[in-house]
Amino acid sequence: MPVLEIRTYRLKPGTRDEFVRVMREESAPLLAAAGIRVLDAGPSLVDEDGFEEAYLVRVFDSLEHRAAQEDAFYGSAVWREGPREAIVSRIETYHTIVVEVPAAVIAHWRPATP
Repeated sequence: MPVLEIRTYRLKPGTRDEFVRVMREESAPLLAAAGIRVLDAGPSLVDEDGFEEAYLVRVFDSLEHRAAQEDAFYGSAVWREGPREAIVSRIETYHTIVVEVPAAVIAHWRPATP
């Protein structure tokens, strides 16, 4: 069964717009080229406790597939020499949850347009 990963980011003040731009325009295409399916990424509609926040939603074939793909991508030069610094420099903290979901749910997911 596929696994859905939802990652939320608490961002440094004043960085959300650029974080989301880099995530959508630079990081997401690199993830896709590495075989990691990004379902959506964007700004949170609310600022919890006054903090700017954003999210990233990805899907993987399995937990093992997720681990292998993340290790390969985040260890790659394309990430380290690409948007890595523009992404991580804006993150205060992040939280990730991973859940199993039926493939039919993933097939019907319609990402928001940037």
